[in-house]
Amino acid sequence: MTSDKLILAVPKGRILDELLPLLAVCDIAPEQDFFEKDSRKLRFTTNHPNLDIIRVRAFDAATFTAFGAAHLGVAGNDVIEEFEYESLYAPVDLKIGACRLSVAMQEEEAAGEDPRRWSHIRVATKYPNLTRRHFAARGVQAECIKLSGAMELAPSMGLAKRIVDLVSTGSTLKANGLVEVEKILDVSSRLIVSRKALKTMPDEISIWIEKFRAAAGDS
Repeated sequence: MTSDKLILAVPKGRILDELLPLLAVCDIAPEQDFFEKDSRKLRFTTNHPNLDIIRVRAFDAATFTAFGAAHLGVAGNDVIEEFEYESLYAPVDLKIGACRLSVAMQEEEAAGEDPRRWSHIRVATKYPNLTRRHFAARGVQAECIKLSGAMELAPSMGLAKRIVDLVSTGSTLKANGLVEVEKILDVSSRLIVSRKALKTMPDEISIWIEKFRAAAGDS
């Protein structure tokens, strides 16, 4: 580990907004800069002298934790399943960030499609590994084009007829003329733990696991 302090990696954006009440229940109060929208800081102290928070992209929270730069983190099970890090342990469903990972197509294309009859497809997605595994499990070969954003443009621009992306309300799909044709995974955010940290400091890490479990009501 790179620090004498415990490091908690949290994702930016909507998930962080939903995470803040849980942090409060766990008696974690970050320094004021953490709440400043225009702050360029990425690492923050808390009311616990031995605990700092780093604020990173959702995918990176898992990476920092898996490779030991952070001891604890918060990541969606979509991210956990995409990378399949053996060094990660996900003991608590925080019950925040609820959405789903789905296959979507243009509405007019979807009308004549039956996903059960697919054999070879091209898909634009931020989740190529998870997507390939999902389709391979039923004998479908998925050629995945990795995009980091603007997934909804792929069908109309001729890049790929299908996309795999996170869906919450479906409003973004609808605005771009797309509809869901298949759900791959229900998604929520989890507390993740470095297995190395759990092995080397089990008492300290276990205390935080139980605090988050109680805060989330995860039995």
